[in-house]
Amino acid sequence: MPATIQLSNLSWSTPDGQPLFTDLNLLFGPVRTGLVGRNGVGKTTLLRLMQGALQPRSGQITCDGTIAMLAQQTEPRPGETIADLFDARAALDLLTRAEAGMAATAELAHADWTLEARIAAALSRFDLSTPVGTPLAQLSGGQQTRAALAALTFGAPDMLLLDEPTNNLDAGGRMALMDLLEGWSGGAIIVSHDRDLLEIMDAIVELTPLGAATYGGNYSAYRAQKDIELAAATRDLDIAQRHLAQTGRRRQTTLERKARKDRYGRAKRRNGSIPKIAADKAKARAEATAGALARLAEKQADAAEAAVAEATARVERLTPLAVHLPPTGLAKGQTVLRVEDLTGGFDPAAPVIRNLSFQITGPERLALIGANGAGKSTLLHLVTGALAPHSGTVAIVPDHAFLDQNVALLDPALSLRENFRALNPQADENACRAALARFLFRGDAALQPVGRLSGGQMLRAGLACILGRTRLPRLLILDEPTNHLDLDAITAIEAGLAAYDGALLVVSHEEAFLRNIGVTRRIEL
Repeated sequence: MPATIQLSNLSWSTPDGQPLFTDLNLLFGPVRTGLVGRNGVGKTTLLRLMQGALQPRSGQITCDGTIAMLAQQTEPRPGETIADLFDARAALDLLTRAEAGMAATAELAHADWTLEARIAAALSRFDLSTPVGTPLAQLSGGQQTRAALAALTFGAPDMLLLDEPTNNLDAGGRMALMDLLEGWSGGAIIVSHDRDLLEIMDAIVELTPLGAATYGGNYSAYRAQKDIELAAATRDLDIAQRHLAQTGRRRQTTLERKARKDRYGRAKRRNGSIPKIAADKAKARAEATAGALARLAEKQADAAEAAVAEATARVERLTPLAVHLPPTGLAKGQTVLRVEDLTGGFDPAAPVIRNLSFQITGPERLALIGANGAGKSTLLHLVTGALAPHSGTVAIVPDHAFLDQNVALLDPALSLRENFRALNPQADENACRAALARFLFRGDAALQPVGRLSGGQMLRAGLACILGRTRLPRLLILDEPTNHLDLDAITAIEAGLAAYDGALLVVSHEEAFLRNIGVTRRIEL
């Protein structure tokens, strides 16, 4: 029977009582479904509800088939090994004792002599040849994800739940994941911002505070449908604005007609052309009619203004972000970074960077690529001075900015607004709020403490503080800037970087991102 997960009138609230889902109805079948939506909208929570790790406040979740979930990267438990991911430690220990002649006869009946070979084959599918007894803490984040994916698919579940599976994966790991999903015969629900991964989906479900909408087809089909929705919303806004203007004109005409009648009535009463009783009755009727007309006009105006506000909100929600930035003043022939015979790393005995030389001249956009553990982040720490080299030299312009994966330039104890003012003391309050709004931090969102931001919000906030400066740095250095971001946030970052005319040095595994920011050169480590 094909795997399905059905959500019926599902409701769930945060521990403080804030509703996240209300009467949500969705059906997931044996297809590949991308689950998208802004950070904080509840994508991970929805996966955990389907997994059974959380219980709904009300409603029902019906699952047909077995489910396996890959959570976002978590810290390994002390002593946890690759074998533990496969829940195979005891079975592998039995095989080891059996080979040494130390297993009891009764135990041998339960020995799975093919287990080790099958686990090795599963790991090999994700280009891992690491022994199963290797502690997870010794693996890089990308290697841990590869091992977890191998273990997840080992038991051939009917439905996969994957939460940001490409975070920390290098190009090889991403390709292995896409190969897996393209050949997957069961169902899969994937939370992801990776547009190349979303291109192989059969459907896209967009989660918003208003509910969920399902779009047939891959990411390109979803974007095409969103463009159609934007065109319709823009048309509705134009109609609503014209209706509001017409309502205003009718209201003005009614007021002017009433004023003329009032003047005429007062003139007749003054010259005594009609009896006083009749004049009083006419005045009362006129006042009652005027009051009814005024109430009707006010009701029509309120309705027209509400329609404009609703249409405006829809257009703003659907319109891609455009960021306008001042020039950096970087000349085409100016060298912003020169690296000569650089050798260094965190382990003095085994430097990961050896005798490396390159330079960035003018507004070049250089990407550092390579497998997990090749030394990309280490190189960024060397060129920015955070890590001293063993040998070689680095010359870098003083007005550069480095946004690392932890966004260390922000103080978690301060609000986003306070961080911006501290990093940009020359900016006034209006400039601060405008810069933060360009990166989707509007109103009270700018007042929240940075320490409470999600990983995606943190990266977006760091970029807002850098690109919101009156005078921008001539060199911007970014380490995996799209990790943990939602699609709207990535669009915001791409819009900001597209408007930036300085030089870029970027570490990223996401090809769509590198294409969209116009990378002109690559160095593979």
